Amino acid sequence: MPKFDLVIFDWDGTVMDSVAQIVSSIQASARDLGVDVPSEAAAKDIIGLGLPEAMRVLFPTVSEAAREALRQQYATHFVASNNKQTKPFAGAEAMLQGLRAQELTLAVATGKSRKGLDRVMADTGWAHYFKATRCADETLSKPDPRMLNELLSELSVPVQRAIMVGDTTYDLAMAESIGMASVGVTYGVHSAERLLAHQPLTLCHSLPELATYLQQTINQ
Repeated sequence: MPKFDLVIFDWDGTVMDSVAQIVSSIQASARDLGVDVPSEAAAKDIIGLGLPEAMRVLFPTVSEAAREALRQQYATHFVASNNKQTKPFAGAEAMLQGLRAQELTLAVATGKSRKGLDRVMADTGWAHYFKATRCADETLSKPDPRMLNELLSELSVPVQRAIMVGDTTYDLAMAESIGMASVGVTYGVHSAERLLAHQPLTLCHSLPELATYLQQTINQ
């Protein structure tokens, strides 16, 4: 029998190569509104958080109204640059097809908004691969594990039969907090050292390596 029944993927930096687009959209929104522009490293570090939480981390000294304006301006820039900088990591769809062929249930747990995830699912045509999805604006932001618990409940899968795949400590920390297995990927945002602090089963350094690992592990 498969070791896992459910594979939950983070989206940005794990399935989609969108880090550069997110960083440039954050920096452009700050320039537009005349606030200090975050460094590339700082902007990358918040990827995975819900957008309100990310804005509080990046712009701690501005008002809530200013953060909301930054959030809206970020969304404007991100949508305007959609399909110009962002594309799936090479091999992503083949990985999803292979896992579905093994009759695995797939889900998404993302810091994106529902509107943003629905847009990218429409652009890629990948919605049919995933049985359930959860976004930061309809639950609590990572690293709180609520979105994982909600997915487990919706899909009637015990935590021992699920695995979380992500590129940030936020992904791995929320899995760790409820005893869910995880895999970290180092081709996204956070370093191997940071990911290892949350005890993933392994680290994968490319998407093809991730695909191979998941197929082999699930079939043990």
